[in-house]
Amino acid sequence: MRVVVIGSGIIGLSVAERLLADGHEVTVVSADEITRTASYLAAAVWFPTAVGPGERVGQWGRDTFEHWERVQAPGVRMCESLALYRAEIPAPAWAGSVRGFRPARADELPAGYRFGFRFAVPLVEMPVYLPYLRGRVDAAGARWVRRTVRELAEVVDLKPDAVVNCTGLGARELVGDKSIRPIRGQIVRVANPGVTMSVRDEGHPLGRAYVHPRAHDCVLGGTLDAGEWDLTPNPELTRSILDRCRDLVPQLARSEVLETLVGLRPGRDEVRLEIDHTCLPAIPVIHNYGHGGSGMTIGYGCAREVAALLAGL
Repeated sequence: MRVVVIGSGIIGLSVAERLLADGHEVTVVSADEITRTASYLAAAVWFPTAVGPGERVGQWGRDTFEHWERVQAPGVRMCESLALYRAEIPAPAWAGSVRGFRPARADELPAGYRFGFRFAVPLVEMPVYLPYLRGRVDAAGARWVRRTVRELAEVVDLKPDAVVNCTGLGARELVGDKSIRPIRGQIVRVANPGVTMSVRDEGHPLGRAYVHPRAHDCVLGGTLDAGEWDLTPNPELTRSILDRCRDLVPQLARSEVLETLVGLRPGRDEVRLEIDHTCLPAIPVIHNYGHGGSGMTIGYGCAREVAALLAGL
């Protein structure tokens, strides 16, 4: 089939790669370079965040986890992780999807914490991996069209047999879905003093906190501010993120601050992944958007489902 994929973040590129592998002719339509997508800014550690529905997310997450385990690509590795809590809690629903899940020992907990879980999950350095994935999509024969699409009818001239809408937050205007909203995320990049473990505390008194180590930096976060469109970094919030993350990893106390970044996640109560026969006359549209803070966590599983839906047409 001739398929137009609209969007070039991790969701769109994952779909394009999968459809090309299945033998489809793929055209990727995007308004921006991949460096301007929200995916490029993502901390990108496997962890279901701000996404639903639970049962489908669970399956997409398992499929995607297994995909990342198989991938031999620059910027992709398994990372030891520690989730911290101030009181004991039951094992989370995703515990069976990760590797080596167990309660943390007392000597593994920083000061002020009574409980935690240890496990290993995929970590993806998006500034390294996304250009690599773009290269794979190019090498597999994709065509690229730089275009701002304001109405789905604007891609009919590309003569698609089907369209896959991976526009994320852009779906709000493209298909009039006002249920999708921005989830503002502010992160701070600091020099990595030798941190190797990903550490998080979703319930820190100052706000959610995570430290994700990459080859040359650490990504510190962060925020889940639903409905906020402002892309201007907040200096007070930067200081708060540094304080809370240094509680988790005191080793960061003197790390040089490299930059503060803000991105807008595509938030929705539930991912929209379905076939729509009403948007374009005689051309089925598969919507695949609303992944919240979990694009890297469930994106490949969603791409597999898109491929299955196309196969059933």
